[in-house]
Amino acid sequence: MADHDRIEGAAKNMGGKVKEAAGKVTGDEKLKAEGRADQMGGKVQNAVGGVKDTLRDDRT
Repeated sequence: MADHDRIEGAAKNMGGKVKEAAGKVTGDEKLKAEGRADQMGGKVQNAVGGVKDTLRDDRT
């Protein structure tokens, strides 16, 4: 079973991509930057979840 952080991280990453794309379409630099930041946060959270999954799998 995937760790909760991996699921949330993937969702945050996708939301960031949408936000960045909306910023590009509207020419809103702040929105683009927020989207990139959300993507980075999602990637980090996903990585943390991956580590948790690995540790959990190693214990079983």
